[in-house]
Amino acid sequence: MKLIRFGEPGKEKPGIMDATGNYWDVSDFGEDYNEAFFETDGLSRLSDWIKKNQGTCPKVNDDVRLGPCIARPSKIICIGLNYAKHAEESGMAKPSEPVIFFKSTSAICGPNDNVIIPKNSKKTDWEVELAVVIGKKASYVSKEEAMEYVAGYCLHNDYSEREFQLERGGQWVKGKSNDTFAPLGPFMASKDEIGNPHKLRLWLSRNGEVIQDSNTDDMIFYIDEAISYLSNFMTLLPGDVISTGTPAGVGLGFKPPQYLQPGDVIELGIDGLGVQKQTAEDWK
Repeated sequence: MKLIRFGEPGKEKPGIMDATGNYWDVSDFGEDYNEAFFETDGLSRLSDWIKKNQGTCPKVNDDVRLGPCIARPSKIICIGLNYAKHAEESGMAKPSEPVIFFKSTSAICGPNDNVIIPKNSKKTDWEVELAVVIGKKASYVSKEEAMEYVAGYCLHNDYSEREFQLERGGQWVKGKSNDTFAPLGPFMASKDEIGNPHKLRLWLSRNGEVIQDSNTDDMIFYIDEAISYLSNFMTLLPGDVISTGTPAGVGLGFKPPQYLQPGDVIELGIDGLGVQKQTAEDWK
């Protein structure tokens, strides 16, 4: 199953995308894709409901604005330096344990919304990432059982302001949390839609030039290990998002570094998880 949310910002409705790419409005199901939905086995319940009611679901125009594919989660947890080649280009040692930081949930936006270069920013950067959506409460979970807690996967661009992140002291979160810095979607694919999440091509282009092109098999810490590790420090709630890191090719890694400019067009994708497209604009 592929979950979408569509409509004006803040007024998104729940929908699905079928196997042929058509969008369907499932508002009559009566639930958004939030913590309560995932906590109560919403994917199975929605699937059963669709089997009985799809004939009456309104079709949605394919030019509609897509919002973030899930409603605002309790937290976005990111794994830093989780691709071997990205750690190398960043000039940082390969981590012995997952590097963890948070991203504000107010940064969440739709997959094709404009990205806003923050006020006084000179170093806004891009990061294509595989995001994992948690399906049930997880605390002190073993690596062997960790994948049982996955509801699905989606595409995430972990935008980052490198000066705020690395040169202003304190933690990375303040370089990660500006508005529009967490586009999610275009859809969330349920776990059964993705055969092997550790064997997916992921890529990103800037103004038509592909600058990130890698595979999730370059992860240092795979999803099962990340979930188990995180669950030792915090309870993961249904609907929470874990963003699993970015491969080489970020602006910071160029010599000299390259950063987002107004008018730049960023496109990115992951096998089986669709494509995003954002145009950069200055904060006003």
